[in-house]
Amino acid sequence: MSTHAQIEPSSHSQLSALQHQLAATIDRLTSAQDDVVTPISQLALFRRETVTEPCDCVIEPSIVMVAQGVKQLLIGDNAYRYDPQRFLITSLDLPARSQVLDASAETPSLGLVLNLDLNIIAELISQNRLTPPRERPSEAGAYIGQLTPQLLEPFVRLLNLLDGPDRSSDDIAVLAPLIKREIHYRLLKSDLAGRLWKIVSAGSQSQRIARAIDWLKTHYNQPLRVDELAAHVQMSTSSLHHYFRQLTAKSPLQYQKWLRLTEARRLMINENLDAARAAFEVGYESPSQFSREYSRVFGAPPKRDIESLRRRTAESAVVARASQ
Repeated sequence: MSTHAQIEPSSHSQLSALQHQLAATIDRLTSAQDDVVTPISQLALFRRETVTEPCDCVIEPSIVMVAQGVKQLLIGDNAYRYDPQRFLITSLDLPARSQVLDASAETPSLGLVLNLDLNIIAELISQNRLTPPRERPSEAGAYIGQLTPQLLEPFVRLLNLLDGPDRSSDDIAVLAPLIKREIHYRLLKSDLAGRLWKIVSAGSQSQRIARAIDWLKTHYNQPLRVDELAAHVQMSTSSLHHYFRQLTAKSPLQYQKWLRLTEARRLMINENLDAARAAFEVGYESPSQFSREYSRVFGAPPKRDIESLRRRTAESAVVARASQ
């Protein structure tokens, strides 16, 4: 089924009703907040009331939906646009830029992010002896799928566990895992089924790159020998470079640098480390090199960037308190 496939009128009406339910629930749960981490593990909600310029973000393997508004994800030169009719799936931990294309205070962009559990997908395929799709999808780090009532309905039920007077922590503990499992099953019945099979298939290039990323995340502060990393994931050095760049829009060395710089940024913001200490913590031997590379990635030297982030955070907190 193509992402541009037509939806039957009855299904379109059902989809529209479910979208309105989902948007109304997210609207209530995110009142005066940009991002909400929910009591349901791996589920987060977001609200944006203005159109934005692209901003740096880290995308884990997940499904992202907007119940209202339009967003896009930029990975390298590729743009993935999604709206209430289309959802986004990412298969790897990706450095990306996120942008809100349609939002206002009256009609905010409202949506959710649910981290994918690739083990559940593999279990469903194995235990239910599902037949692999015939398509041979290209290697990519993100995909756009066509939203259907069958996929959206369990999301509505999942969010209903968080909303209303009868919500219960016991219901969340018992029912949320069952509904999330159903969501993964519905994804395997969606037009992105072939992509999901490829993601979890042992020996696929996507799986090998995922292993390489896991290694880099664990050893980001250590010197990197690309030939040793290639041997670790059972690829040639040239194949590792090719598929790594195809999937992440970065080389392994660039990805390691991005990991180091984002972790250094976190250390400076959350643990009040100065730039030199943060640089050494993430594996840099030269603070001046760290400062140059940090400026190229984040657009300002470390001290100025952190001061700007703290100022914007404080301003947002004032606005949020004033609107309550």
